[in-house]
Amino acid sequence: MIQKKSNLKKADWEIDFYSRPIIDENGKKRWELLITSTNTFKDTTTFKWEKICPASSVNSLWLKEALEEAISEANSQGWDRPSVLRCWRASMKTMIKRAADKIGIELISSRRTYSLLEWLIDRERNLYPQQKGYKGVNLAPPSTPLTNQAIPLPEEVRGDSWSFASLSINTLREANEWEIEFSNLIPIKDSIDKDLSIPGIRLFSSKRSLALAAWLGGLEPAKLLIEGNQLILEAGQADRWLVTDIKDEAKNAIENNFLNAKQKADGLQFISVQKNLNQNSLDGFWMLKDIGEI
Repeated sequence: MIQKKSNLKKADWEIDFYSRPIIDENGKKRWELLITSTNTFKDTTTFKWEKICPASSVNSLWLKEALEEAISEANSQGWDRPSVLRCWRASMKTMIKRAADKIGIELISSRRTYSLLEWLIDRERNLYPQQKGYKGVNLAPPSTPLTNQAIPLPEEVRGDSWSFASLSINTLREANEWEIEFSNLIPIKDSIDKDLSIPGIRLFSSKRSLALAAWLGGLEPAKLLIEGNQLILEAGQADRWLVTDIKDEAKNAIENNFLNAKQKADGLQFISVQKNLNQNSLDGFWMLKDIGEI
């Protein structure tokens, strides 16, 4: 029997199940499930879904049923069932995984939840303060873990050499046309100046470039930042990897480049992986985004 090709749109989902800075009519914290599809490089059409959870029902059973409800609603809007959920909040990982396992969806611990975080930031700035029972501060514990000390990159992700690099927004807009083996591209807002310079790093490995790219993708790279005289890669849910030490004479210029991109270019960054400087194709390319913390 020949199966017909589905016309449903496909996307991973990003999920947050947590309390909000609002007290309900029963004097309890409001719990809320937020789901958004991950925007692709060129198609920013997004599925969004939200549901309030009674404080007495915060458990994996309620969440499992809510996920099934969200899948049904997504399907009615032309979206396929997701194969992956990304969860950025460490304290809720166990409960979300339990619910996801029950309906056969893979859960990935990752801070590559840019669509979700931007939506949540907007809600905290513009929606929650207008709600009855708003308390002005989040009543839940801090959503980000204590900062872990950065440790050297795994051996599998260390190349022969590396260098700082930059690309214009105009060049980056063509990334989906490049020859890349492993990649993860994110949307670029139309409002960003096409001539702005986006900072990043290039990793080179003459013999292990493809394997290095595969490993790097598995780390779920989220953003690069400068701390003191160190370049740090934040990845996964709470991983912090030391990429390199930075010389004093170069630190200010590098730091300013990253800060400028954060302020003017939506926090965009990148990491590329290739065999050498002269290679036309890339074995790996990830767009990252520094949008601060919730």
